[in-house]
Amino acid sequence: MSDLSLTVPTAVPRPADRPAAASLQGERASPAVWISVAAAMVGAFMAILNIQITNASLLNIEGGIGTGVDNGSWISTSYLIGEIVVIPLTDYLSRVFSFRKIILVHATLFALFSVACAFAHDLPSMIVMRAFQGFFGGVLIPMAFTLVFTRLPKPQQPIGLAMFALAVTFAPAIGPTIGGYLTENYGWQTIFFVNVVPTAAMVVALFLTLERQPIQLGLLRQGDWLGIVTMAVGLSALQTVLEEGNKDDWFGSPFIVKLAVVAAVSLTLFVWIELTVEKPLLELRLLARRSFGIGTIAAVFVGFALFGSVYLLPAYLGQVQRYNAEQIGNVLAWTGLPQLLLIPLVPKLMQRFDARYIAATGMLLFAYSSFMNTAMSLDYAGDQLWLPNIVRAVGQALMLAPLSAVTLGSVAPQDAAAASGISNMMRNLGGAIGTAVLATIVTKREQFHSNIIGQSVDLGREEVRARIGQMTDYFLTHGMPDPAGARQQAVIALGNAVKRQALVIGFSDTFAVIGIVLVLAAIAILTTGRPKGPAPGGAH
Repeated sequence: MSDLSLTVPTAVPRPADRPAAASLQGERASPAVWISVAAAMVGAFMAILNIQITNASLLNIEGGIGTGVDNGSWISTSYLIGEIVVIPLTDYLSRVFSFRKIILVHATLFALFSVACAFAHDLPSMIVMRAFQGFFGGVLIPMAFTLVFTRLPKPQQPIGLAMFALAVTFAPAIGPTIGGYLTENYGWQTIFFVNVVPTAAMVVALFLTLERQPIQLGLLRQGDWLGIVTMAVGLSALQTVLEEGNKDDWFGSPFIVKLAVVAAVSLTLFVWIELTVEKPLLELRLLARRSFGIGTIAAVFVGFALFGSVYLLPAYLGQVQRYNAEQIGNVLAWTGLPQLLLIPLVPKLMQRFDARYIAATGMLLFAYSSFMNTAMSLDYAGDQLWLPNIVRAVGQALMLAPLSAVTLGSVAPQDAAAASGISNMMRNLGGAIGTAVLATIVTKREQFHSNIIGQSVDLGREEVRARIGQMTDYFLTHGMPDPAGARQQAVIALGNAVKRQALVIGFSDTFAVIGIVLVLAAIAILTTGRPKGPAPGGAH
């Protein structure tokens, strides 16, 4: 799965950690500042790219490490667990060890564990390497925006926002394309090497341009450690339940039941701790504020749709149309390429129009693209998905940055780090919930439609007998001499056709769910207050 959702900074430095004031007060940032900002965008792009880069290549990876399809989902799950745990910790870690050291060390280790994934020889080693890769890569996304917010002067921040949005929204769309191409032409191991050169360039650029800051180990004594532990355990358990629940028949599995209990208890304790301790890891009381609270709900819906659509499209193309990894990537590329042109224009639109209306327009366009996929047939493949994907790309480009502006625009600067931690965590959870719910809907609706269609496929009906006769003749003329065996193959082929048709309709129903969720998100965002100023948030 993942983490195709908006991401906002959880690591906004405290005043003592901020860069030199001159760079913020001047009308133009220095070349060194722009180099550091651009380098951080590369880090954000690579971190998000790796959420999706394995999606189109899972079958190849599963074969390479000798595991089955049922277990292969852990390749994505482990990365997302590492990411979702570290993102709320980013602000605290950057204050203790300094912004500069955290981003340099985490970027370096992200690249090293990426390479280690290519040498994984079995599923357990792959899970461990991917989890560490996600943990060290997770901080790069919010930290990239932090540089925009703290180092660029106000007049140039819209440019930084556009760079950030472009980096983190283009990556999920292009990830399967890159992964599919490399897998089909050079082997699945090469998808883990793509991080090395860009990350090395990023580390060198940041090492040369970021100011050194003191380490404040004394803050370790003030840490909300009980909150950190309960959050990490609860989110890890919940993420696993959501990723594995459909495969294991949800609460029919003792493993899922135990994990659900652990998640419920841990997260309940976490909420209680955060509402009672003096210095909480996350300031949950901010959710009581109208714009932030409702905006976060809308962001959860958006995460549901973003992650869900990235899951559904490759699943449909692979299961129904039998596309290989490269073909799936080529289809999904059309959800990313238009954003290269549109996202740089969004800051200008936000200067002229209410951000709520821009965000709602984007959500409704995204919803419309989903409704376009509700009448799919067996012939509905890459060519037919082209227009819906273009509409989806336009909608995503319009909604991401304005949604962040609405959600965080009313939050005071001193609360920006806490607000962004909550918003990002909830958005990632929305994405995890979306993937789990949609996978279950596809399964249940396919079963439902199989039963409905199967009732019509009665061997007593003349048209059914005629169809079986035609298929029997086909098998007899294609190398099967036994009439009884040919008839048996014809009956099996007819059953497979019924199942495939039911699967197509099941996917159609699931796209309708995404459309409805996005309409609800648009309604929610329109009920928030008008943003008072530039947004302290971005997109993921």
